[in-house]
Amino acid sequence: MQGSTVDTSQAAMTAHQQAEAAGHHGHPDHRLFGVYVFLFAESMIFLGLFAAYLTFRAVSDVWPPEGTPELELLLPTVNTIILVSSSFVMNRGNQAIRKNDVGGMRTWFLITALMGLVFLLGQGYEYFTNEFSLTDNLFTSTFYVLTGFHGLHVTFGLGLIGVVLLRSIKAGRYTSASHFGPEAAEIYWHFVDVVWIVLFTILYLL
Repeated sequence: MQGSTVDTSQAAMTAHQQAEAAGHHGHPDHRLFGVYVFLFAESMIFLGLFAAYLTFRAVSDVWPPEGTPELELLLPTVNTIILVSSSFVMNRGNQAIRKNDVGGMRTWFLITALMGLVFLLGQGYEYFTNEFSLTDNLFTSTFYVLTGFHGLHVTFGLGLIGVVLLRSIKAGRYTSASHFGPEAAEIYWHFVDVVWIVLFTILYLL
């Protein structure tokens, strides 16, 4: 009787793993659909912030307002290179798990997290050395809101990476057939990168 129960449990686990594999390779993964819906909603928030900034810029005679110190370009450029490069690093991690290389995935995801942390530290240093504050004028206010809101998303992305790394400790948690967690984290991280490219362009280059 006990052997029958064990066999039934093993059969159920096998069926579950096969269903996950079929769902990932044969049909759309509804969990990923949920991720894309969430990111679409987040995109609308950023779009509203970008539209507000560009509107302020368009209706102002002088932008930034007179007396506003110029933004430092070197550090944000280096930060941009680091963040964009981290997307390629994370992709290497997902390529590794698709080959059942859990150790490789952990390594590449950890490097990505370190790069994201360096980005946040660079942004923090920029805040500390800026010669203007949040309340100086409309430009400085929108600058801190846009960059701060994006920084919050980077922080959340680091949290996702941390969750993936912790869950990967369990043997068999992520495999070539079942790796929703790493895939969702990568999609989110790419979103954060794309938003930063747009933000960097309108704030620092235009």
